[in-house]
Amino acid sequence: MLQQAIQIIGALLILAAFGLAQAKVLDVHSAVYLWLNVLGAATLAVLAVIERQWGFVLLEFVWTIVSGWGLVRRRSSAGPQ
Repeated sequence: MLQQAIQIIGALLILAAFGLAQAKVLDVHSAVYLWLNVLGAATLAVLAVIERQWGFVLLEFVWTIVSGWGLVRRRSSAGPQ
């Protein structure tokens, strides 16, 4: 039961980012958008590993890496603060 609640939270983070981007509330390169994706995908990736759902492990792991890479690029392009 707890795992399913955590899965729903992870999915809602990703869906919130997507919905807000489609509504033009968030830019897909914004830190908020990328963090929502990183946190949601990482949560789902961990749960997929626990449940040995290898297709979802691949999907969510790559989603986490790509979103994380976007955060790194965003930070490096901002320069020193």
